[in-house]
Amino acid sequence: MREIFEAELQQVGDDLIEMSRLVEAAITKAGTALLESDHQLAQTVIEADHAIDRLESELDERCVHLLAQQAPVATDLRVVISALRISATLERMGDLARHVAQVARGRYPNQAVPGPARETFVKMNDAAVHVAQQVTALLATRDVALAAEVEQDDDLLDALHQDTFAAMLTPGWPGTPQQTIDVTLLGRYYERFGDHGVSVARRITFLVTGDFEPEHVRSGA
Repeated sequence: MREIFEAELQQVGDDLIEMSRLVEAAITKAGTALLESDHQLAQTVIEADHAIDRLESELDERCVHLLAQQAPVATDLRVVISALRISATLERMGDLARHVAQVARGRYPNQAVPGPARETFVKMNDAAVHVAQQVTALLATRDVALAAEVEQDDDLLDALHQDTFAAMLTPGWPGTPQQTIDVTLLGRYYERFGDHGVSVARRITFLVTGDFEPEHVRSGA
């Protein structure tokens, strides 16, 4: 029985890594679609989000089965509970990538981000992609030191988020009302993406050490 249980736990871990890889691909492609006004790539991201949702549902069902059938305790219980929380967080990260892609698709063939804010969003996208890469590596290695690095990238995203407001409040801001709305929403999407990356990092730290720092991720996507 123990061998079966351990195999199920391993599958849970593998599913989380696969989910994270899908999220990583989604945010990478969504950023490219946004910055290059690539309608087809944006549509690919939107359609691919269903795979992330499906994997979350399957993973959660497996975790619930383990709780009901195996009644895990101690470290095993931490693994299952953490997996449930992390899968939900990864699903939200996938949703945020989809939101970015939807903005890119909705403004095609025009740019959603006007010139003065473009460089900020290039940096935001690079930081978000780095967070996604770190989360995938973190799920594979459970490296607590790497978890701390995720928080550093989140700090960068927070600072860049503030830069978007500074750009829009600059006299002579050339953005249309729609572009102003888009920049506001896009900045929020990227900032939240970083917050959710931190949530995963703190869950992994809890899994490894048993210590859990309260999350600063607020409710909602």
